[in-house]
Amino acid sequence: MKKVAVIGTGIMGHGIALNFLKKGFETFVWNRNRERLKDLKGAKIANTPKEATENADIIFEVTANDASSKSVWLGKNGIMKGADPGKILIVCATLSVEWTEKLAGLCAKKGITFFDMPMTGSRAGAESGKLVLLVGGDREKLSKVKPVLKAISGEVLYFGKAGAGMKYKLILNLLQAIHVFGMGEALKLAKDANLDIKAVGDALSVRPGGLATNMAWKNYQQEPTQTNFSVEWITKDLKYAKKLSKSPTLFLNAALKRLQKGLKKSMHQKDWTLVNKLT
Repeated sequence: MKKVAVIGTGIMGHGIALNFLKKGFETFVWNRNRERLKDLKGAKIANTPKEATENADIIFEVTANDASSKSVWLGKNGIMKGADPGKILIVCATLSVEWTEKLAGLCAKKGITFFDMPMTGSRAGAESGKLVLLVGGDREKLSKVKPVLKAISGEVLYFGKAGAGMKYKLILNLLQAIHVFGMGEALKLAKDANLDIKAVGDALSVRPGGLATNMAWKNYQQEPTQTNFSVEWITKDLKYAKKLSKSPTLFLNAALKRLQKGLKKSMHQKDWTLVNKLT
């Protein structure tokens, strides 16, 4: 399985494609904005998702949301038009569970292997090939794909049948949001209490909250030069997470309310941690 396709080369898909190329995979790529393909030296540019799918053994879809995903899967020149039972189709985007499970059903009807495999690790993980892949699908078939996944990941975590990986990713993003915005509120309280903000931030960043708290503090001190995860996309993910819940979601609602402040300030494409700087 040396032929792979990456459908969608935004922040994450671009890094994935680069690592496949570095590891010697024949790599087919497609993106709506072809400017994003220019520096993928050695990649074979497909004119449509269908064409990319027809030429590859394993196809990785890395789009932005349900709407863009549906377009590349079900369009007249979409992934499903080029798929057959010999292909392995993988969703790496963070999507709604409802759409993910529908996709799994469509693939099952055609006898096509499907995995939902959303990622964590942000831009740095995609570029370094150290992503953590969160998997839902057939465990036995996953073992056959793992040698390929080593090119883009440092860890592969299995959660159950199709849809399980997506469920976990939405839960993870919720917890990260709670940690990050909790850190923002803690820093505001420290300021109100006339404490040294740097001393407080340095101390908190190595205590409860772990990586998320550390990230929130780092970005609070100095705005990141590149957006790792935008306000727009974390808002989308938390709305998908809310659909999963069968009980009140107090912290999730609070996180969404905080993000809405950022959207009202036109921060859609800004790094989501910067919402902590809003009053």
